[in-house]
Amino acid sequence: MDLKTGESRQLTEAKALEIASPSLAADERTFCYFDGPSLYQVNLASLRERELYRASQGFAPGGGISLTDDGLYALFVESRGPTYRLQLLRLALGAPATVIEAGEALQDPRPRPRRAGILYRRGDGSLWLVNFDGRGNRKLKTAPGACGPALWSPDGKTVLYLNFPEDRTKLNSLREHTPDTNADALIAPTSQFVHFGRNGDASVFVGASGSKASPHVLLLLRVTRRELTLAEHRASDPSSVAPIFSPSSQRVFFQSDRHGKSAIYSMSVEKLVEQTGE
Repeated sequence: MDLKTGESRQLTEAKALEIASPSLAADERTFCYFDGPSLYQVNLASLRERELYRASQGFAPGGGISLTDDGLYALFVESRGPTYRLQLLRLALGAPATVIEAGEALQDPRPRPRRAGILYRRGDGSLWLVNFDGRGNRKLKTAPGACGPALWSPDGKTVLYLNFPEDRTKLNSLREHTPDTNADALIAPTSQFVHFGRNGDASVFVGASGSKASPHVLLLLRVTRRELTLAEHRASDPSSVAPIFSPSSQRVFFQSDRHGKSAIYSMSVEKLVEQTGE
């Protein structure tokens, strides 16, 4: 979809598209996706595609793809029965390397900005960090309770995540974990955020509330810990709203089935949030 015109065009003819896999490169010139066991890279200008990788016999990909900001590597998880492995693929060579292998689910690999590290989840939903070479694999000492969606800060120094307390009468909170020191700090309590995004410098957050009484999309200002309601999402599954900022931090995008079918919504926040990036 071209955001300036609202026009859409078809990009693939995949026979068995892994629906969570399409991933746009940072330079916006190419994207990758899985069609069955095969990973393809597509040039957006010409739509010419090439197969980068095919999963070995019996293994199937799942859970999406993450591309490093420099466009050199793709990260993804594949499984065969109870065996899961986190794969690191150098795109230019098409040569995969298994970072870790485990007998429990591995999910949501996210490359660490400016460093050769990977944030990922294990079967119980806990957050783990591992180097590209498989060394230093360890569980992060996050706050008690369940870990919700997690993102790297822009500089890769900290992990921003939602904490869902064991006592469900308490508020979900947005927290920040520093892997290098094991420090974990509260950013702010939230109006029951179940998903969130950050702006270009992580000074403002946008969240989707899971409250049935107040199904809102909200801005959260880090410095004041104040929230500002932007809209009602009224989605049947609040966690699917998945609000994000544009790279300039001047618009917010979210999705909702509030009118019966899933749709993408856009809102200008330029009067509320300073511009970041180019």
